[in-house]
Amino acid sequence: MAKQKNGLLEHLRKGVVLCAEGYVFELERRGYVTAGSYVPQVVLEHPDAVAELTKEFLLCGSDVVVALTYYADKKKMSSVKQSSSTEKLNKEAIRIAKKQADVFNALVAGNISNTWAYNSEKAEESTKKIKGIYSEQVSWAKQLGVDYVIAETLGYYAEAKIALEVIKSYGLPAVITFSALSNKTFDGVPLEEACKKLEEDGALVVGLNCAKGPMTMMPLLKKIRKTCKGYIAALPVAYRTNKTHQNMLGLEEKKKKVFPLGLDPFVATRFEMARFAKKAKKLGINYVGVCCGGAPHHVRAMAEALGKKTLASKHSPDLSKHPVLGKKKTNDQKLTKLWKK
Repeated sequence: MAKQKNGLLEHLRKGVVLCAEGYVFELERRGYVTAGSYVPQVVLEHPDAVAELTKEFLLCGSDVVVALTYYADKKKMSSVKQSSSTEKLNKEAIRIAKKQADVFNALVAGNISNTWAYNSEKAEESTKKIKGIYSEQVSWAKQLGVDYVIAETLGYYAEAKIALEVIKSYGLPAVITFSALSNKTFDGVPLEEACKKLEEDGALVVGLNCAKGPMTMMPLLKKIRKTCKGYIAALPVAYRTNKTHQNMLGLEEKKKKVFPLGLDPFVATRFEMARFAKKAKKLGINYVGVCCGGAPHHVRAMAEALGKKTLASKHSPDLSKHPVLGKKKTNDQKLTKLWKK
């Protein structure tokens, strides 16, 4: 198939854009990424694994391929003694993304992330450093022809502002999302205000990703939707965060923290992610997706909840055909019908 000509803005004008993230966590579960560093060396070591996961997300309805360049800057690459491979990894990740996107007529997003380099006490020095990190990655993304760039999992408003300035300097549309560990950025700006400022400065989409699960992200999204005029992003982690433990870093089992290796008992069901997608759409959220913990079955459920028929919908659940469960109406059968309405 030929590559789709319309860009992100045109897609947003037509309806909700569905974006599958969560590559790093899912590839770690599959044995290709080291928990801790979370540097995506898999791009160079097992490119076929990245391509396969990308294909699965697309089959299940993602409108976007996010190039796996999260934590792929020289600073993070140096932590695994691979800084000399930074450019090679970034460009290969984008090539993989573009190849799969061409098959499915999907958008391609470049990706930059939190750097852990911002220091409010050394603002000028750290700003210069971060600008260099972002400029390098965005320049490669621009060179290889991405449709837009995502700056995600940001904690500081100041860092988000740097990311937006760099993306704009390369003439690319920007999606800027904060990781909402609390209701404010690390530098004290209420998240709805931070999003509004970035929107006013030219970000095409602003919002939240990571940290909070479906239930605890929604109240913040309501504030952002009331404050901002344009397109909003909502990409929760696929974990059951709650009123007591608002983000995945705080989740506990037997009073012990479980992040990041013991999160399995808290994985959200496909039904919970589908309900989130429907609620987000009703709220007027235009850019919906899933972050850490998300898997292809979550994406398909969300896509179908948004009224999309995916290539993988051919194999959507049909428990009426089950030799035992098909004889009676189960709760899963009711929920499956509900999300498809």
